[in-house]
Amino acid sequence: MSGSESVSIDAIGEGAAVLDVREDYEWEAGHIEGALHIPMDQIPGRLEELDPDQDLHVICRTGGRSFRVTEWLVANGYSAVNVRGGMDAWVEASRPMVSENGTEPRVL
Repeated sequence: MSGSESVSIDAIGEGAAVLDVREDYEWEAGHIEGALHIPMDQIPGRLEELDPDQDLHVICRTGGRSFRVTEWLVANGYSAVNVRGGMDAWVEASRPMVSENGTEPRVL
């Protein structure tokens, strides 16, 4: 995988490793079940939580933050691709989400 690679949400199969780089309030409102949450600004300090040999699908709300994180991860030896359209595309495709706050999951 290369850092410039972007994939559609259809590329996220069952059991795929998803890294959500949105802020805490966005994560709590709605996210992909089983995703790992590390806000973009915390990535450098939390690298030990990521497996450099695992193919990561990096997602944010629309694709901007995840693109920057993907580029940085690949430059640092990780296998990562950006998810085009982010969580907005996830919702448009009627994919399931969960929330952390007891309300109907939604993308903020």
